[in-house]
This record gives sequence, C-alpha cells and structure tokens, in this order.
Amino acid sequence: MPNPLKYNKKFDELNEEEKKLLEINKKAIADFVEQSSSISDVNYATRNAHAKTYVAAKGTFLIEPDIPESLQPFFDKEKFDLTIRFSNAQLKIKKSGKDIPAYGFAVQIRDENEGLLANYPLVNFPLFPINSVSTFLKLFTAVNRLYMKQWRSLFPMFIQVLKIIPSLLTGDMIRNMIKFIGKRNDFILSFDYYSVGAYRLGDHVIKIKLSPKAVDKNTGKRQKITDSLNNYLETHDFAADVLIQICYDLKDQPINRLNVEWKNSPFIKIGEVRINKDSLLDSRNCTTELLSFNPFESKVFFQPVGKIQKLRDEAYKVSVQTRRKINKLLHGKNS
Repeated sequence: MPNPLKYNKKFDELNEEEKKLLEINKKAIADFVEQSSSISDVNYATRNAHAKTYVAAKGTFLIEPDIPESLQPFFDKEKFDLTIRFSNAQLKIKKSGKDIPAYGFAVQIRDENEGLLANYPLVNFPLFPINSVSTFLKLFTAVNRLYMKQWRSLFPMFIQVLKIIPSLLTGDMIRNMIKFIGKRNDFILSFDYYSVGAYRLGDHVIKIKLSPKAVDKNTGKRQKITDSLNNYLETHDFAADVLIQICYDLKDQPINRLNVEWKNSPFIKIGEVRINKDSLLDSRNCTTELLSFNPFESKVFFQPVGKIQKLRDEAYKVSVQTRRKINKLLHGKNS
C-alpha cells in the first residue's frame, strides 16, 4: 500500500460566503433549540438533530491485539470505557407512529481516569447527499425555520432540495439507498454504522465502520424501537467489530465528497465494541440527556476532518450550549 495521506488543515477551510451562511445557520439552530421543548412537546430542550434518545448504555472498547504498528500509539490500552447513545435522526421527537429508520449509534470513549478521548456519532447510512457547503447551510437553516413555523422558508428549502438531486444520483448513493430500503424494517442493532465523514487518527485521515456480530434482524418486529432495544440489551450481550479505512489518495478516498464510497483502501479491524447485558443507563434521567457526543470535544488527533464536518463543529457548539443552559435551569427547578 502507498503511504497514508497526511492531515492538512486546508481540508477544513471555509470561504467567506460559507462563513457568513454559517453565522445565519447558527442563529437558526439556537432559536430552534430554545423552542425545541414545545416543538417536540417534552419538558426539556432537545438536540438540534438526533433529538430522540432510544436508550443509553455503558460499554467497552476492546483493542485488537495485532493492530498495525503505526496505529498502536493511539490504542495503548487493552480496553477503554464507553458511553453509548442510540437515537433517531429527526429534529422533532415523534411520540406516536413509526419512526423513519435513520438511526444513530453515538460512542463516547474515555480513559482510565474518566478523561474524554473521543466522541464518534455514527449513523446507519454510509454516505451524505450534500457536498456543497452553501447548499447544506441554506437547506438546514430553512428546515430549522420551518419547524418553528416560519413558512416563508418553504420555498428556499424547496430550491435547495432541487440542488442536491444530482448528488443523489451517484452509483454509490443509488446502490446504498436500494440496500437501505431493503433493510428499513430490520432491528436497529442489526445495521452497520458509519462515521460518514472523515476523522483524524494522528496524522492519518480515516473513516470508521461498526459492524454488529450475530444480531437477528427480525428481533422485536412488533415492538416499538425503544422497547425492543431495552428488551434486547437487558437479556443479551452485544458485540460489533470496529473497522477503519485509511486515506491514501484524495482521488480514491475523497474527504470533501461525501456521496461516494472510499475505494482501494481495505478495512482494518482495530477492535470490538461490547455492551454486556443489563448495562443500560436511565435515558429519562436529565444527566443522561445532558450528555454531549460532540466529536470536536475529542482530543485534537481524533477530531473530524472536512468542510461539512467543520460546519458540525459550530452547529454542535451552539446546540449544546443552548441546550445545556436551558436544561440546567429546568433541572434546577425540578431538583
């Protein structure tokens, strides 16, 4: 294999127009979070995406004993403690009806002293349909405003949706959408989960895949997702392989084109995530809801890479700060 491509901060740089649109988007996010309790009809401020928590649990990250020598400095222990949150991607919490099968598997990794090493919000679809930063910002701003019943945002949202249609038509995107539709009714723990965007691993740039082992896709067919997850994790151990791809060449492994798969970069198994049965946390507890899985709170050599990822940095900060401020006030009133 060729030498891995080294991380360069130019991968993340926004132009002036994108920075201006980002400031507008941040205001829309803050406004959404401030109104989110009434939008979702709950007694706390929700996240700006993946608002609905299904369950949270404690887990363990066991490191593969024979990982490549170049990766060993980052995994200098046999195991690490995890906090894991399972969620739905929608901005609004649905209390009835069937959720869209867009799931989150967020992982927080800590060292033996409870120090935060990394947050990885993984999702069950490997690609992202928008490569243009400005299109993404305009669309996400319009969506936030629509949830706040600002109906004048409907036309701008429609325009941005039209703009993303070409990026939905790549071979990789079409193939994965067909596969996803076929799995739409499968059990949440039977899906593979992906980082979608790239992350640093020291000077390397990587993508992450989490692949569950021996989970029956038909589990909990007639149950609500929260109930099926609770029942499964109370009675079963869960295990999933942790695999990475390394970026060697931007042509085959593009960092800022998220609608295509990385090619010519084999998956390397670096470890295994395990959740022992009966390791669930109280997802209704305010402390659990205050947890942040912001990947930019990670150690600098584990942080996200790329322009779309850079947007998430600012969005996470605004969302988390607003949510924590409101929820701590609410928690204080209820304590």
